[in-house]
Amino acid sequence: MGIVVALSGCNDDTGEGKDKAADTAESKAPSDGSSKSSAPADPSGDQPVVAGWQTQTSHKHHFRYDVPGKAKKWKVLGEDTALSYTGEDGKPIVVMTGTANYREGGCPSSPNPKAVGEAGKGQLATVGTTGGGTDGSLQENARNWAGNWGFAAYGGEDHKPKIKVGAAKPWKHGGIEGYTATAKVTVTNRPGSCVPPEAVVHSIAQKLPDGTMHGWVIYADQGAPNALTEAEIEKIMSTVRPTED
Repeated sequence: MGIVVALSGCNDDTGEGKDKAADTAESKAPSDGSSKSSAPADPSGDQPVVAGWQTQTSHKHHFRYDVPGKAKKWKVLGEDTALSYTGEDGKPIVVMTGTANYREGGCPSSPNPKAVGEAGKGQLATVGTTGGGTDGSLQENARNWAGNWGFAAYGGEDHKPKIKVGAAKPWKHGGIEGYTATAKVTVTNRPGSCVPPEAVVHSIAQKLPDGTMHGWVIYADQGAPNALTEAEIEKIMSTVRPTED
């Protein structure tokens, strides 16, 4: 088990390139096999892949994906609504747009003071898109996005969570050829009924013809009531596809 090397990130939303999880993240051995998916090949258009689900589109980062309907406690935010977490200097360290929240406001008594926008409002899961820079490789950025969001959303510098980031694996599905990475989060030093003991973060990274790299990220509480199962997360990931523009 080795310490993850700090790598340049690709996030033109923040202007920050450092891997914030580098000091706490450990690397796991690569998993065997490729990413699973149950969605039709090459889904496209603004209609949901799964009947009854809601579609979110990020033209800025060239991703489209679906989440369950409102009856399942999912809320799709405005495409340009930014969610972010700030560092010790008050500047954003991670930012995402084209977002959706699961069970938002479930723990309003425990807001995250480092959250900006709709982030840290007690939701059990958040999905969104990020990136836009050209630094580093696609594999590095897939790992950094997973690790950084796990770090920022589940404690940050004040309550550093333990992060284990797996090796980036090829992702070829729905018209996207890129990489995916997973971060396992153990929440530390944050006691309270609204703080999950664990969390998981999955990323999908793609490179556009202009050389810029963009990420799709889902981070989700684990070990808490109503937490998303891995199967539910995989089903959401299976809907991820590029925009036509």
